[in-house]
Amino acid sequence: MKIEEIILFTNQIEKQKQFYQQVLELDLVFNSEEKITFKAGCSLLTFQYKKDVKAAHFAFNIPSNKIDDALVWLKKRVYILSDGETEISNFESWNAKAVYFYDADNNIVECIARRDLNIESSVSFSSKSILYISEMAIATADISAVYQAISNIKSIPIFDGDFNRFCALGNHEGLLILIDKTVKTWQPTGEMAHTADFIMRGDYNFSFIDGEVLST
Repeated sequence: MKIEEIILFTNQIEKQKQFYQQVLELDLVFNSEEKITFKAGCSLLTFQYKKDVKAAHFAFNIPSNKIDDALVWLKKRVYILSDGETEISNFESWNAKAVYFYDADNNIVECIARRDLNIESSVSFSSKSILYISEMAIATADISAVYQAISNIKSIPIFDGDFNRFCALGNHEGLLILIDKTVKTWQPTGEMAHTADFIMRGDYNFSFIDGEVLST
């Protein structure tokens, strides 16, 4: 599943612009008082102004062999969100490893290296190493209803989990991570998950606003 663009909402455009442009060193490709867009590999990451926002959770895919290099690079720029006593989360069943950090809005941002994709790089890790946006999390009190609404747009496979607590939809290239916010918290911080609005473009085109999937 390809994610071409994720549009998130922020009430501090300038702080987010400074973070993604100066700290993460992503290329700014659109800039206005109400909206900014960055190039993240083959994807676009956009922030649009909105007065009331809640923190989101999303991920970038990085080369399969670059998780250790990514950690070193990120530690010079951001505070790493540890998973217990380790800074690198190991997802054995997904054959993947990830590191996490906050952006200026306390969105949880993840860089994940998936060995099953077998995309390797021989150059030093940098922001140019980001391949694309690969995950968008959806916090809900009804996983089944959100799944059905997305499936009504276009059929989508269940990658992992079920409707009780956690359900990942899609494939290694792109995933929607549905969690039941009444029983599960955000990885790796353990903080309460809030329902954040976003717009997604790519193989699936929809808005997730006020907890509802709206086809676009």
